[in-house]
Amino acid sequence: MTEETDEERNKRIRREILTDAYNAHEMAISWCYHLEREMFFPFQARCIEERTIPPLREDEEVPVVGMTDEVVSNREMFVLVEWMDREFGVPLSQLEVLDVDSDTRQAVDDWHYWNGNSDRLG
Repeated sequence: MTEETDEERNKRIRREILTDAYNAHEMAISWCYHLEREMFFPFQARCIEERTIPPLREDEEVPVVGMTDEVVSNREMFVLVEWMDREFGVPLSQLEVLDVDSDTRQAVDDWHYWNGNSDRLG
């Protein structure tokens, strides 16, 4: 299988994920539905970027157990992680998936690419 080019990925994302999304809110909803449909939970992920909120440290691994109940932001998708006996939302762009099925990997890689984190694909 050949590696997908940025142009091919853009076309596929617009055709398969953002087909009827005409503004930022509709795009966020489309991404949320797509990620819920394509990602298989639970899976392990590694923090690739420390942020003030949430408290994960770089290289820390956490189980991702689902999507948050609502779209919190037009620019970010949040997933639920288990950490220190709690569940809370973490930006998907803050995480790198580990040892997942191909659908989950492609969905997360697509989100990282679309969200401007294409240098983190792998």
